[in-house]
Amino acid sequence: MIDPAASAASKTAPPVTARTLAGYFGLALLLALIALGLALWQMHSTRQELDAVRQDVARRLADVDAQNKAGRIASDQLREATREASVKIGVLEAKLAESQSQQIALEALYQDLSRNRDEWAFAEIEQTLLIASQQLQLAGNVKAALIALQATDARLQAMNRPQFTALRTAIGRDIARLKAAPAMDAVGLSARIDALLAGVDKLPLAAETRPAAEGASGSAVPVDANAGAATRFWREVWGDLKQVVRVQRMDRADVPLLSPAQTFFLRENLKLRLLTARMALLTRDQTVFRNDLKAAREWLARYFDARDKAVGSAVSSLNSLQSADIQIELPDIAATLEALRAVSQMRARTK
Repeated sequence: MIDPAASAASKTAPPVTARTLAGYFGLALLLALIALGLALWQMHSTRQELDAVRQDVARRLADVDAQNKAGRIASDQLREATREASVKIGVLEAKLAESQSQQIALEALYQDLSRNRDEWAFAEIEQTLLIASQQLQLAGNVKAALIALQATDARLQAMNRPQFTALRTAIGRDIARLKAAPAMDAVGLSARIDALLAGVDKLPLAAETRPAAEGASGSAVPVDANAGAATRFWREVWGDLKQVVRVQRMDRADVPLLSPAQTFFLRENLKLRLLTARMALLTRDQTVFRNDLKAAREWLARYFDARDKAVGSAVSSLNSLQSADIQIELPDIAATLEALRAVSQMRARTK
């Protein structure tokens, strides 16, 4: 069945000519050329953008590569610094451990010292008091014993311990007794004896003395200028003979003549007497002290030249020493030593 509308349209449409087809073809060609130009332009623009992107990527890759190199260098430096830091930390840890060990040892030592400080102080006090007692008993040195007691009392006062109260009381009493004791200069007397000992070898013997030489006027016989030559000669000879032989008046008729060996033993025995007197001084033996000094003085008066100044000074010094009183009853520190023993026993029981 044929549609009447379609049939009518086909009858009314104009016919298609060759010119119309050429126009259509030209238009299509123009559109194709425009599309091709647009495509070429788009391709060129895209290529430029790709080149720009490629350059940017290359630049960024170069930057990243440089950063990576710098990072590797920094990483190497960091690893080296870390290694050095690790070594230093190890050294510090070792030193810290050593310091801690030393600190522990010092703390232990300090605790030990704290525990034993009183023991050492008391041992020193005990030794000081024993020395003071020996000074009194052997040498009679009151001054040294007094100084030792005063130093001990000051130390006990600084320690401030109640258990030392009785000991301090005994020390105070002994200090008062020593201060009230009569003084004897044993050191001075011993020094005087030492001076006599040093001068024994220089003292002249009585047998060794010589007459005093005559003056210039009596040394020769005056010669008369008018006398003859023979007279002057004989007078000069006579004067020379008078100088060779001298006559002297002796005050004592019994001056002993000693050989060199006897002279040596005389001086040595005199020194021995003086040494014995000094030992008697230290032991406060009045009898032996005076007997030895008396014997030494008698030997000086008998065998030595009494007119010599040194001999006279020695005799005077012996007389002064012989009159000194060395037999002095000195106090002891028995009470202090007894209190010290009591403190020692108490400390021994509390350990």
